[in-house]
Amino acid sequence: MVKLIKIIVMIEESAKKRLEKDADGLLTYEYIANNIDSCFDDMDYLVANMITVDLTGQFVASAARYLYAIDSEKYEKYISQLIASVIEKDREHRYLPGVIQGIWGDDYAQHVEELNKDDNFRRIYKRLYPSGM
Repeated sequence: MVKLIKIIVMIEESAKKRLEKDADGLLTYEYIANNIDSCFDDMDYLVANMITVDLTGQFVASAARYLYAIDSEKYEKYISQLIASVIEKDREHRYLPGVIQGIWGDDYAQHVEELNKDDNFRRIYKRLYPSGM
């Protein structure tokens, strides 16, 4: 039993070392996707790492949509952090349209008034439609 625990810890440390070399967030995104059933306890580290290395918001946006699709309640804290990060990073608005649709639905435009209570929604909507609020 002790040997098994050591092997698991070694794998975890080797994964963290590999993720420390992540240049753009892709490695971290792939790690989350490939280990979604066992990485919840590491999500603080994984999300912080992705936010740090993803300069454009591409993988941060993808991770937010992915976690939302998997379990929006369980990952709510992380989804919110990822969305806040993509709002800051996506200056060219390449990923914000996908986030607003992926999180709040294709019909979000019909529910703007009620969705504006969500700070991340309001911030994205304001960026995408500066004169529409």
